[in-house]
Amino acid sequence: MKKIAFTLNNAHGLHARPAGMMVETGKQYESTITIIKAGKNYNGKSMIGLMKMGASKGDALEIEIEGSDEVGAATAIQALIDKNFDE
Repeated sequence: MKKIAFTLNNAHGLHARPAGMMVETGKQYESTITIIKAGKNYNGKSMIGLMKMGASKGDALEIEIEGSDEVGAATAIQALIDKNFDE
């Protein structure tokens, strides 16, 4: 299992566009992607799930990735985070 912990820095949080980027990226991999906010789990491959999460700027998030291609998925998701979801 790969884990990524980060603080969301997007000015408008994980709104539709960055959430869509996360979902698009996640769906390219077979691994299970779970995003954890305040102890609650959300499906990282579900747009509805990510929007329900309501992640705002400054929220601490953790992503757990588990599966046969977890290394590639973690690398791709980390790249999205590093470039602040192009914002």
